[in-house]
Amino acid sequence: MDPVSAALVTKSLDGLALRFDVTASNIANANSRTFRPSRVSFEDSLRVAADRGVDAIAAVRPRVEALPAGAFGDEPRTDLDLDTAAATAGRYSALIEMLGRELDIARTVIKGGQ
Repeated sequence: MDPVSAALVTKSLDGLALRFDVTASNIANANSRTFRPSRVSFEDSLRVAADRGVDAIAAVRPRVEALPAGAFGDEPRTDLDLDTAAATAGRYSALIEMLGRELDIARTVIKGGQ
């Protein structure tokens, strides 16, 4: 795997792990009146950094932002948080699977094709 791709995968996994944590907190605190749900964003920054190289990718930091009041007032939107959790799990799983395949290829090369 080339260095830029490796950096992108690593930073993506970090961002997705943080999104898991924030989403879990949103769900766990859904019944708390004073709790303000948050979201994590990093994909746009990562997309811009990808053209600038490994150092730019390493400098990307996921942003945790408080969500604005919803259209239905301050009622929790656990359905949206569960959707975010499912999408995040899918992306995380796909990246882990891709890394596993890369390791399988490297292992095959090291063993001389056996």
